[in-house]
Formats: sequence, structure tokens, C-alpha cells
Amino acid sequence: MPMKGSGRANLREIDRWEHGVGWLAHPDESMQRASHAVEIDGDVWVFDPVDAEGLDDLLAGLGDVAGVVVGLDRHKRDADTIATRHDVPVYVASWMTGVADDMDAPVERFGTELATTGFQTFRVVDRTVPPWQEVGFYHDDSRTLIVPEAVGTVEYYCAAGERLGVHPMLRPFPPRRVLSKFEPERLLVGHGAGITTNAGDELRTALSNARKNLPSAYVSAFKSMVSD
Repeated sequence: MPMKGSGRANLREIDRWEHGVGWLAHPDESMQRASHAVEIDGDVWVFDPVDAEGLDDLLAGLGDVAGVVVGLDRHKRDADTIATRHDVPVYVASWMTGVADDMDAPVERFGTELATTGFQTFRVVDRTVPPWQEVGFYHDDSRTLIVPEAVGTVEYYCAAGERLGVHPMLRPFPPRRVLSKFEPERLLVGHGAGITTNAGDELRTALSNARKNLPSAYVSAFKSMVSD
């Protein structure tokens, strides 16, 4: 399997619930780039999307698209294309740099809340070496936590026996202080299917075991890359 799919996308739904849905545009790719749409008061907010045939029909089932959100400096993905198609802005954290460059869609900046969605926003990672700017989102009413990159369920994130793992590059110094304060019912990630049961416990376990399971996780990541 390729690390990142290209060409014709074959959309597969993941993480379906009453007010949202996730999808994999290229289900067979090793990276398992996951995208999500969340409905709030009839408006649909699209997070880190990868475009695919049939996506507009999927989104229409939730409501009208109000904005497309980029949660990681490396996750421009197809945000500009989808925002332009729906005539809505791309939303980028006020402190993130470079993401808005060369976009055709208008760009809206947000601070500690994503527009009027009720999603609290917070810095997961913000460093220059290596470059990594990641913003997380938490909706208190629905107890939905969105973490674009720091944790994931895809194979190369996880050590043996782990359901959820910390990104291999963050395992030596995982963002415990930032993420452990949340008690989500639903955890949506940028790589792999989300966690919809015991999400808070799974998150705390992943953060606590990040360093301890580091050797096993690196073996898993290496095997995943070699098998491609």
C-alpha cells in the first residue's frame, strides 16, 4: 500500500454520529488521512479535508458548509479546493504561519474559539524545529475532541497492543499537559478512525505510555514503512 493515495479517491465513511461524520478519501493508503465534518446549529464545519467523489453529497446530508478548518500546518490537504467550491472561508488559527499562503479561498483567523461554533481551540504543538504548528478543538457540550496529528489510531502510531498512540516524533515528550485535561466522549484524529468509547481513558493511557512503549512503537512504524 502507498503511504499517501493519489488519483481517483474512493470515499469510506468512518466515525459516524448524529451530528457528524468522518471519512477516508483513500482507504488503502498507509497514512489513513482522516477528515471530519461536524454539524452545529445547522452549519457544517469541515476539518482537514481530503477531497473525494461523493463528498458534497455526504456533507449535504448534514447541512450547509459554513467553513473549512486547517488544524495543522502540514494539513492544507484539499481545504482550499473544498472551501472555494462551497464559497466559504478557510479558517486558520491566528498564530499559525504559512498555512494561508497561495489560497484562493478567503481566510478567516480564529483565536481561542472557532468562530461561534462553541469549539474551544488550544495549541497542541507550536515549535519551529522541526516545524510543527497544531491546534486542537474541544466542544464541551458534545464532549468532542479533535486532535489533528499528535495522537492517532493508524498502525504506524501505535505500539503493540495500543488502540491509540502518540505520533512517533512526539513520543519522547508527549503533550500530556495540554491533552490530559480533557474528558472527551469522542476523540477524532487526523490519521485513522476515531475513538468513540472510553475516549478519555484511551487518551490518558496513550499519553502515559508514550515513552514506555517507544521502542515497540518505533518497530511498528519501521515495519509499516518497509511493508510499503
